[in-house]
Amino acid sequence: MSVPALPAATGPGYRVVVVCLGNICRSPVADVVLNDRIAAAGLDVTVDSFGTGGWHTGEPMDQRSAATLTAAGYDPTRHRAQQFRGAHAAAYDLVLAMDSSHHRELAALGVPAERLLMFRAFDPAGEGDVPDPYYGGPQGFDDVLEMIERTADRLVEALQR
Repeated sequence: MSVPALPAATGPGYRVVVVCLGNICRSPVADVVLNDRIAAAGLDVTVDSFGTGGWHTGEPMDQRSAATLTAAGYDPTRHRAQQFRGAHAAAYDLVLAMDSSHHRELAALGVPAERLLMFRAFDPAGEGDVPDPYYGGPQGFDDVLEMIERTADRLVEALQR
C-alpha cells in the first residue's frame, strides 16, 4: 500500500487534527499516540483532536480509552473534548477523519479536499474506518489502539519525509 502524499504546510511547523464523533474515544487516542510518536521523532508537528458533535465538550476522554492508553504506557490525562467547527477548517494542514461519516461532515464544514484524508489512509493493514469502540467491550478499545499505533507509525514516517 502506498502512503498518500501530505498536503504542504501553510505556515511554520505542521498542524494535524484528528476528528471523530464525540472526541472521547478514537480521536483522543490518536492524538495521544501521535503526539508521543512525533515527540520521539523530534518533529515540529502539532496534533490536536476534535469531535464533530459537542455533547462531551470539556470532558476528559472515555474512561475505557484512558485505561487502555495508560495500560500501554501513555498519559491520557491532558485531554478535554472539543468540537470541530467551520472556523477550524483552515487552521490545519492535515485533517484526518476517523470514519467516512466524519469525512463527509468535515467536507461539509469547509475542510479543503486536498487537506482532508481518512486516518487509515496511512494504515499498512488497509484503509477504511476506525471502528467506534464506545458500545462494545474492552477488546474493541485494544483493537482501536493497535490500529492507531500502526497507522501513527506510518504517518510519522510520512511526516519525516
